[in-house]
Amino acid sequence: MAGAAIVEVDGSACFGYGVPGLVGSAAFVARGAAREGELLVPGLLRCGHCGRKLHVHYGGKLGRYNCYGARANHGTERCISVSGLSIDAAIAGEVLRELRPLGVEAALKAIEAQSSQTTVAERQLELSLQQARYEAVHARRQYDAVDPANRLVAGELERRWNEALQAVARIEGEIAAVMARRPPPLGEVERQQLMALGTDLMRAWSHPAATATTRKRIVRAALTEIVVRRDGAIIHVVLHWRGGSHTELKIKQRLNAAGRPNPHMPHDTIALMSELARLMPDQQITRLLNRIGVETGYGNAWTQERVRGFRQHHGIARYRDGEWAERGEISLEAAAEIVGVCNMTALRMLRRGDIKGRQVCRGAPWVIKTADLADFAGHSRALRPLTPNPAQSVLDLQ
Repeated sequence: MAGAAIVEVDGSACFGYGVPGLVGSAAFVARGAAREGELLVPGLLRCGHCGRKLHVHYGGKLGRYNCYGARANHGTERCISVSGLSIDAAIAGEVLRELRPLGVEAALKAIEAQSSQTTVAERQLELSLQQARYEAVHARRQYDAVDPANRLVAGELERRWNEALQAVARIEGEIAAVMARRPPPLGEVERQQLMALGTDLMRAWSHPAATATTRKRIVRAALTEIVVRRDGAIIHVVLHWRGGSHTELKIKQRLNAAGRPNPHMPHDTIALMSELARLMPDQQITRLLNRIGVETGYGNAWTQERVRGFRQHHGIARYRDGEWAERGEISLEAAAEIVGVCNMTALRMLRRGDIKGRQVCRGAPWVIKTADLADFAGHSRALRPLTPNPAQSVLDLQ
């Protein structure tokens, strides 16, 4: 496709892809299916540079929208990479702002429907009851009109009459059960709460009972497609509504490529990453760095993609399965098995210096040399107290 261009449709800006006849809302009829995950608009985003759909990448709980069209076509960097949290928040805010008047209307309809005395199900039962009563009356007339001497016909008509009466009784019971289950009419307090919820859709949107699937369905009911384009530090977002109108948003964010390091990145972070890469894979490194509060050079949280890009930039090899054993190192849990104590006791022995070990940083796994445990091999757990304490008295019961 040709490069994207901004055109004017009814006084509002929108994007075209340089394809004849695809200007305006007709160019954006495709709608992506709702996907799994916490991000709001997967499948709806289209790149304003190459015209392809954006892909979703999750790193832990964070996610990004990426377009790989330029890489696939020309072998260059991806067209655009957008933070999922920032663009989702901007789109959700605009959708809620546009749907607010509809929220009030929905609240009024809910009050009207709840206060209505007759529901659709009740109306169907009432019609069924009318039909059943008619059939019962008709069966009685047929029975009364028959010659009593004709016992065979009279018996058959009596049976039909009894079945009609039973049908009337059954439907009357169903109506009584429905009426018993009917909720009480709304009070003034409930009406005010419902109206407040209709005017403040954000409360309903952020309610714990509102799932990500529900939010995606709301967005897809209002939008047909979203076109995003990068212009320096600004992300231009064009929302294409189902009614044919368009809304343009501008989102400012730092658009550094994932993993691209800040030139002012402290050397101790580089050293820490080098040490951690020898102990655990990128996913575990991501969790550890975020847990202990280490940030990227731009002050962002770490993702698995950023950790991988950071390693590759600094020439740090990734973690390999089995390299602990190659270096003759074991974990705290393995050391506890060799010594014959529980994990907490082994940890206390490490902190006291009874067992030699090292920890790269707080929260990182303990690394113990197998050779340093040679003195403990073969000893019984019963020969050593779990928590030796000089101040603790020993009772000799022999």
